[in-house]
Order: sequence, then structure tokens, then C-alpha cells
Amino acid sequence: MDAWSPAQYLKFEDHRTRPAIDLLARVGNEHPTNVTDLGCGPGNSTELLVARYGSGPVTGMDTSVNMIEAAKKRLPDCIFYEADAATWSPAKPQDVIFANAVLQWLPDHEALFVRLARHLKPGGTLAVQMPDNLDEPSHVSMRMAAADPRWAEKLAKAHGERTTILPANQYWSILKSQSSHVDIWRTTYHHPLRGLNGIVEWFKSTGLLPYLSRLNADEQIAYLERYEELLREHYPVLSDGTVILAFPRIFLIAVR
Repeated sequence: MDAWSPAQYLKFEDHRTRPAIDLLARVGNEHPTNVTDLGCGPGNSTELLVARYGSGPVTGMDTSVNMIEAAKKRLPDCIFYEADAATWSPAKPQDVIFANAVLQWLPDHEALFVRLARHLKPGGTLAVQMPDNLDEPSHVSMRMAAADPRWAEKLAKAHGERTTILPANQYWSILKSQSSHVDIWRTTYHHPLRGLNGIVEWFKSTGLLPYLSRLNADEQIAYLERYEELLREHYPVLSDGTVILAFPRIFLIAVR
């Protein structure tokens, strides 16, 4: 089932695009001939690549038909296609492989990152950004809500759809074996959202999908009510109704 919703995802487009801007700023390649946006989503990250390189060298791919359709409407001069980053093998070596908030959904990062780096030309760049928030209250609360006896059996495997992010030194070792230069950093963004429901709406298009996709409509409503109750313990609502969502992300640049 293709549960990814471009409209839901883009409710927070400015916030979601900011890490992609920060990632692209550290990519040094100029005048590339082959640039791929892995997990392009609705095209907001691809649009950054086109603004820098033009539409000619840039292609986007995603597993979601809905996201691909949205990206094509947004950037009709670009080529988008349905594919899985877990098995993706480009026809030509790449100047830039740009993976913004996608590889956290794939397992076995030791093998995955080596394989992606090997698809680069000499001097090509693998640029990766991943949420590093599984231990944040936002995600701990998802797992706590999933333990409710009303749906615990249905949701027993939901957490496993996200891959645990490795320590930075492990990514360094993995990438350095394939690269001439590696740069790794971690940033925590602080997003002002409208109330606790703002956090719920944010994650309905990403982190909550493995849970919601396994529940019927009534169970989804009850699960989200329980989730919001748990969030209340960790995210104070400020006097103007704002809630600040702390969102850590890890960034990796590897130049072959």
C-alpha cells in the first residue's frame, strides 16, 4: 500500500526542506552530468538540485507512486521514475547521489553505504541526511502508544521499519573505505508548531506511517489520541499555543 501523502508531507515544506538546503551547501561538485535524488518525495529536494545544476543532469526516484506523480507536476522538465534505493543500480556512474531523509528506512547500512559510494565517479559525492530521532520523546511516545493492548499485536513489527542510526564513527569507517574525504555532522533543528496536534500532523506523513498503516480508521483515531496524550508529558505548550519540536538529524558527505 502506498501510504505516502504529498499533501500531508508538504504541510511543513519549509521545515522539511531546510535540512536539504544545509546538505546541498556542503556538496562541492560543479557542472555534473549525472545527479540522482534518491527518495525524492514530492520534489522539494529535487527542486534544490535543479536550481543549482539545471534540470538536464538531475533525475529523481522514489518507491511511492503518489510522490513521483507530485514531483512530476512540480518539475515537469525533470525525469522521475519509480525505484527502490535498496536495490537501485544506475546505468551510469554518478557525480552526485543526494539522499535526503530516505536511507533511515533501509536496513544494513554497512552494505548500503558501500554500494552507493561505488556508484560514484571519481570525485563524485554521496550526500546523505537522516533523522536521528528514535530516542526523542516524539518517537518513544509512538512506541508507547503502540503497546496499548487494543492494537499491540497489530503494531508489534511497526517499529522495525525504521533503521537505528549508527554511531558517527561507524559511518566514518564505512565511508572512508570507499572515499577520499568524509564529513559528518549532527544538527538539532527546533521547529515551532501549532500545539501538540502540530507534532501529530508533522509525523502523520513520516514516522507515524508504519503504525497508522496497520490500523483501521477507528483505531487510527484512538491511537493518535493516545499518542497526543503521551506527547503532553514532554512538549509544553507555550503561552501563544506554540510547541517546539526538537528534531536531531545526522549529515554525511563522502567524496570518492
